[in-house]
Amino acid sequence: MKEIEQIYFNDFGVAFHWKKEKKVLKNKVQLVFKETGFYLSKEELNFFADTIDATCYEVNANCDACEFKRKCHKFLLKTPVQQIDLAVSVNELLQIKDLVEGTIFQIQLKDYLDEICQN
Repeated sequence: MKEIEQIYFNDFGVAFHWKKEKKVLKNKVQLVFKETGFYLSKEELNFFADTIDATCYEVNANCDACEFKRKCHKFLLKTPVQQIDLAVSVNELLQIKDLVEGTIFQIQLKDYLDEICQN
């Protein structure tokens, strides 16, 4: 098995960088959840976060007047891969949101600390 450097995880999934020859490959993030894996650049990860936020806004706006109140079966979540949408529940959407936002936060924090430590 290849080595990894874990970035963030929750009960739903994990995000990590792959290691090759003991060097961490930081140009992309492997995001794994719901038997699905995405290998995304930072830009794609940020795009996914924006898409998730927009979807959460739509879901919350539409759920207020709905009798099911966020307990509906599934809806489609767009991904950074144009040809792929995911069928997710509201709970899964919130878990994915946490995973993506937590990953972005950890990457930004590590980049910031690395920059400060170089000075």
